[in-house]
Amino acid sequence: MNTDFLFARPSFIEGMARIVDFGNTLNHYNDSPTPQDADRVALSMDWGMVGEDMYQAISNFETEEAEKLSSIPNS
Repeated sequence: MNTDFLFARPSFIEGMARIVDFGNTLNHYNDSPTPQDADRVALSMDWGMVGEDMYQAISNFETEEAEKLSSIPNS
């Protein structure tokens, strides 16, 4: 999931051109029709990332616990 959709992503050539862009004419950002739309999308992406982090943490915990249980000798 990409959470930086509002930021400009210039190519290498555009980055080089920005060095001599003294009039700041090359700045172009991904925008939304309204500030509310931008907030909605940004919040949605942020919570999506939180969900992915939670999923990964739970998955890691389950893997670690399974490894601990498998290393216990049977009595």
